[in-house]
Amino acid sequence: MSQAEIEIRVSGSLAEIPAEDWDSCACPETADGARPIDPFTTYRFLKALEDSRSVGAGTGWQPQYLTAYLEGSLIGCAPMYAKSHSQGEYIFDHNWAHAYERAGGRYYPKLQIAVPHTPATGRRLLVKPDFAETAQSALVQGAVQLAANNELSSLHITFCTEAEAQAGAEMGLMSRATQQFHWENRNYATFDDFLKGLSSRKRKNIRKERKQAQDFGGEVEILTGDAIEPHHWDAFWIFYQDTGARKWGTPYLTRRFFDEAQAHLRDDMALILARRDGRYVAGALNFIGRETLFGRYWGCTEHHPCLHFELCYYQAIDFAITHGLTRVEAGAQGQHKLARGYLPTQTHSLHWVGDPGFAQAIERYLEAERAAIEEEIEVLTEYGPFRKAQIEEQE
Repeated sequence: MSQAEIEIRVSGSLAEIPAEDWDSCACPETADGARPIDPFTTYRFLKALEDSRSVGAGTGWQPQYLTAYLEGSLIGCAPMYAKSHSQGEYIFDHNWAHAYERAGGRYYPKLQIAVPHTPATGRRLLVKPDFAETAQSALVQGAVQLAANNELSSLHITFCTEAEAQAGAEMGLMSRATQQFHWENRNYATFDDFLKGLSSRKRKNIRKERKQAQDFGGEVEILTGDAIEPHHWDAFWIFYQDTGARKWGTPYLTRRFFDEAQAHLRDDMALILARRDGRYVAGALNFIGRETLFGRYWGCTEHHPCLHFELCYYQAIDFAITHGLTRVEAGAQGQHKLARGYLPTQTHSLHWVGDPGFAQAIERYLEAERAAIEEEIEVLTEYGPFRKAQIEEQE
C-alpha cells in the first residue's frame, strides 16, 4: 500500500472528529462492550479535558489532533498538542529546553503526542487493527513532517507502549527509558496473600501502617459508577486544589473537568474517600482499565498518619485483587512506593529533534541515561520488599 494514498489531517477540536471513528482506533477492543485497555485515549476522556478547558487556550496544551485517512476512512489518530512549556508531561525535558535556548535556539513551541497531565503508559499511535503498521508509520511521518514544516524544535511521544517505542526507534525516532513503580498481581486471592510474599519486616511495617491509617477516626468509602455523585466531586476538588497548588503552583485540571467526569467517565473511575465526623477529609482518584488500575490524584484537608499510603496504595491493591486486575500503576516518581510492594518498571517515550547537532547531543545523553535507568531498576528491585525467592520467580 502506497504511503501517498494516506491523507494526514490536523484538527483543533475533537468535535471535528466523530466519536465512533476516534474510538474505532483508540479502543477497538471495546467493540464487544468491554472496558478499554485504558480510558485515557478514549474520545470521552480527551473530550472531557477539552470541554472543561483543562487543555486549550491559556493552558500550554493546544489541541492538534492528528488523523490518518485512507480513501476517506479514518485508520489512525493520535492525541497531539502544541506545547508552550514542559509541564504536565512527567517525562522531563526542561534541561533540554534550557540547553537549546542557551545555545540560541527556540525550544517552544514543540509537538507532543501524549495524554495531558497523565503519566500512564498506553497506546499513543491509535490505529485500526487491520491497518496497524501502515497507519502507525503514517502518523509518525506526518507528525515529524508537521514539526519540520513549521520549524518546531521537536516532537515527543510520551508514555507510549514498549512495542510503539521499538517501532518508533526503527522509524528513526530516539527512544528514552524512564521508570515508575507498579504493583503486580500474582493471582492473589486476598491482601494477606500479597503480604505473605514480603519479607517479615516489610510485612509487619505494612500491617502497622494500615492499622495507623484505619485508626484515623472515620471510615473509607470506595465509589464507582453511579455511586459517585456530584457532592463527592465538591469534596475531591478541595483535595485536588491543595495538592495541585503545592506540587505545580496551579492545578492542571479545572473544576469543570470533574463535572465532565461525573457525566461521562464515572464508570471508568474508582474514587476512594475518607470520611470523619460526617465530612470528607481525604481522597484518591483511580481510573479503571481492562487489566490495570491507574492511580492519579490524591489530596486531604486533615493530616492523619499513613492515610495517604492507605488510600493511594493499599486500597488500590485491595481493589485490584477484588476485581481481578493484574496491575496497579500508582503514577509518577516516588521511591517510597518500593517499600509498599510497588516495583520499578521501565517506561518509554520517543523523540525527534530537528537540529542535527542538538539531536546528536540528546542521543548521547539518552544512551547514558538508559544504562543508568537499567542499573537503578536492578538495584531497587534487589532492595524491594519481596522475599528473594519471590523476586526470582517474578523475573
